[in-house]
Amino acid sequence: MDVNGVVAEGFEPVREAFVRNFDTLGERGAAVVVHRHGRKVVDLWAGTQDVDGTDGDQPWRHGTAQIMRSATKGVAAAVPLMLAERGELDLDAPVGRYWPEFKAHGKDRVLVRHVLNHRAGLPVLDRPLTPDEALDPRRGPEAVAAQAPAWEPGTDHGYHPLTYGWMLDELVRRVTGRGTGEWIAAEIAAPLGLDLWLGLPEAVAAEGRVGRAGRLEAAPEPAGALRVRAKRSVTEAYDNPDSLTRRAFAAISPFPEQNDPAYRASALPATNGIATANGLARFYAALIGEVDGVRLFGPATMEAARAEESAGPDRTLVINTRFGLGYMLHGTASPLLAPGSFGHPGRGGPLGFADPESGIAFAYMTNGYRKTVTADPRAQALVRAVRGALRP
Repeated sequence: MDVNGVVAEGFEPVREAFVRNFDTLGERGAAVVVHRHGRKVVDLWAGTQDVDGTDGDQPWRHGTAQIMRSATKGVAAAVPLMLAERGELDLDAPVGRYWPEFKAHGKDRVLVRHVLNHRAGLPVLDRPLTPDEALDPRRGPEAVAAQAPAWEPGTDHGYHPLTYGWMLDELVRRVTGRGTGEWIAAEIAAPLGLDLWLGLPEAVAAEGRVGRAGRLEAAPEPAGALRVRAKRSVTEAYDNPDSLTRRAFAAISPFPEQNDPAYRASALPATNGIATANGLARFYAALIGEVDGVRLFGPATMEAARAEESAGPDRTLVINTRFGLGYMLHGTASPLLAPGSFGHPGRGGPLGFADPESGIAFAYMTNGYRKTVTADPRAQALVRAVRGALRP
């Protein structure tokens, strides 16, 4: 496998793990970028731009972007936290203070922080949205506002795979007058020069300055790969169409075609951000330190983002999870670098996170997604390699 890019001295194990992902884990096209204390120490890419060869096996380039799936949540979470730091949003205020229509069905007790820590009790919609409805920025928030909670808000936690984005987006819109994608473009991506979008511009979709965003497809499992059997409770939750798990992931039904230009041009803060590995890693580096004169989080906001807000059995994922304010925390469901790490995986592959203690910011992007929800083996192999490189 021909691998492009560079690694700093001491981080050679990351390159070795990246090559093994292609050789043994069926990787087709991917990139990994690691910063340490604001300095790039790993920048690697290889394979083809499209997992299925649709574009004639065009190579993955340094500027190839890809859908982040739920890793989008970690980028979107920065918006309310930055607004709170600026005094424009109160995390302990009821959502209804900013969005009066949301109060229906006893949701006046849902706080802004409950949206971020997955304690709002609103992971499902009684009537799922169609793909066309989901891409209309008004319809998702309207549906969530009319929805009764699945449990008493604030009393328990369960991952909100899709409704998280609609709640966050409407809060941002009510406070700032701009959608989350517009806010990210102006306040995060532009100051840092990030190749990262929530709502892919037409020019970038066509070709653009960073190259076309690659197609995303399900990647075949590699022959002979070790298969980990899920617990029966998890399997039953995903198999049962009436379970909270299945209903939460089916809040849009059927799910939009992820390679459709209309889907990529829309802004769904839970699931359809697009970025290069460079863009995502640079974003996380700016959460924990200064990057070319820009720092997104002050120290207090960074600590709030990674302080444990929810932990234990997750009503939606049916496994133990840990969340801070909008970020998954290190744990069995989402193994990151170390106990103080915070970030977010994307279902079936992508991963971005930061670890303040070691100064590491990490991003992995792929064009082939797997059945994993939180801990993809390709991403985890790279995380282990980074961890090994940091050992004295």
